[in-house]
Amino acid sequence: MPLTITEVEHIAELARLSLTAEEKALYRDQLSAILDYAAAIQRVDTSAIPPTATVLSLRNVMRDDLAAPSLPAEDVLANAPDAAEGCFRVKAILETGNWKLDAGNWKLDAGN
Repeated sequence: MPLTITEVEHIAELARLSLTAEEKALYRDQLSAILDYAAAIQRVDTSAIPPTATVLSLRNVMRDDLAAPSLPAEDVLANAPDAAEGCFRVKAILETGNWKLDAGNWKLDAGN
């Protein structure tokens, strides 16, 4: 089922893209072809195939987590826009209030 130009414009707006008329027509054709292919795949009978999480063998590709020397805190914080008591200071985005460092942990001051 082909997309309309209006649908392509909506998708472009969501992606914050500014498209020319030619690009809108091109993307309408390309996106429609992708959706047609997905619809064809949906029609394939997979009832006899057991659900599969992955077709690849599972293996851990992570290295062991070993403690190693790192940079001194002063070097790490040297270019920080804002630092306090050996920590990066960032703008609060979840809660407002006064935060303080208590025994190495940041805590919200309940007095506010």
